[in-house]
This record gives sequence, structure tokens and C-alpha cells, in this order.
Amino acid sequence: MDIILPLAENLTLGHLLFLMLVAFLAGFIDAIAGGGGLITIPALLTAGIPPHLSLGTNKLSASFGSLTATITFFRKGLFDPALWKVAALGTLIGATTGTFIASILNAEFIAKALPLIIIATAIYTLISRPATPDENAEKKSGLFQGIHGFILGGYDGVAGPGTGAFWTASALHFYRMEMLKTLGLARTMNFISNFTSLVTFAWLGHVAWGLGIAMGSTLMLGAWCGSHSAIRMGNVWVRRVFVLLVILISLRLAWQHWIVA
Repeated sequence: MDIILPLAENLTLGHLLFLMLVAFLAGFIDAIAGGGGLITIPALLTAGIPPHLSLGTNKLSASFGSLTATITFFRKGLFDPALWKVAALGTLIGATTGTFIASILNAEFIAKALPLIIIATAIYTLISRPATPDENAEKKSGLFQGIHGFILGGYDGVAGPGTGAFWTASALHFYRMEMLKTLGLARTMNFISNFTSLVTFAWLGHVAWGLGIAMGSTLMLGAWCGSHSAIRMGNVWVRRVFVLLVILISLRLAWQHWIVA
């Protein structure tokens, strides 16, 4: 007999264990390439969690993982906060705005468009030339960083899945940094938008705290393993893994929203 747990509506012990395992995998993937929400959100919906509650709970668990990855990259000297203050502010404002929009917006169109967008970013990353050491983020103005952060933070607030992958791909294009430094930037900005969106969802009453903390604990472990794996693999292999993962994620989304729906 399934045991019903007071973590969310009709959640069984089997569902909880499944979601915690999914969260570990999502944390590992998110630390390397981004896109962990593309795994956890469908899993939450499959477990019977209502859509807005799924989004808010996912923000709680995702904040654990993105914070873990952020701290890891910072300690390894792969992220300099002083260079990205304006981007962080833009991300915070965008995530707050996007989350309020999500509370009233039907995101079906975004879900159907997402596979095309991710495939395009993956193909660009595959064919673009690798960054060289003399290219760096300081070539972009603070205004550009702020707009960049606002757009991606806004998307994370409205929908969320794939935000880390979008940060990675777009930062590779605009800032031309080494892959590991790009991952440090992407994970940090993703944490800012995750946490900001979490606070907003919590204010709106759309967070299952017990479930989010349970998933967050295993997601955090996955993020620690993933970020250390990325650092050990180096720029070339991380770039290849990134492209492979985002293509697989996009194909999974295409199947879910174009064929099954």
C-alpha cells in the first residue's frame, strides 16, 4: 500500500523517492550544461502536482543546486562577481517580473517553442569557434549585461526550463569566455533568478516546502558531483557534453509537446 505524505497533494512515498532521484540527475546535468528544470518540472507534473505548484516547488529545489554549483565555481576562481553586478541586477528584476507574469500566463506556446530554441542554441555552440584567452566579459557594457540578465531572468520567471542552457549558449556567443568561466557565470545568474522567483512564488503561495526541500537535498548532491565533474573534464569535453545534453533535452521536449500533446 502506498503511503500518502503531507508534502504535496496526494504524494506517495514512491512518488517522493522517484522525484528525489530525478532531482539528483537534474542537479548533475544542470551543473554541467543547464536545463535541469526540463527534467524536474515534467516529473513533478507526472506525480500529480498542479502546474503553478510545480513551478514554485521546482524553484525551491533548483535554488539548492544552483547555489551549490555557484559556490563551487567561485571557490575554483572561475567566477568574478565584480564583473557581473549589472547582469545580476538585471536578472533579479527580470525574474521578479517574469514570475508575476507566470501567475497569470498560459505558457503552452513557450513550451512548444522551447525545443526549437534549444536546438538552435546547441547547433550554434557546436559550430562556433572556441573562446581564446584574450577574449573576456569586459568587452560588453554594463547596459548590455543588464539587458541580457533581464531577458533571461524574465524567461526563468515565466517558464524556467532551459534557462541554464540559454545562459551558457548566449554567454559563449556574447562574451567569448572559456567554457568553464561561462559555466560559472551561467550557474550564478541561474541561482539569482531561481531564488528571486522562489521568493515571489512563495509570496503567491505556490511552493510545496517539504517536497521542495526533499528534492533540493538530492539535487544539491547532484550539482556538487556535476560541477566537480565539469571542472575535471575541462573546456573541450564540457563543450561536447553541453551540446549533446541540450539536443537530447530538446528532443524530449519536442516529443512531449508536439507529438504526445
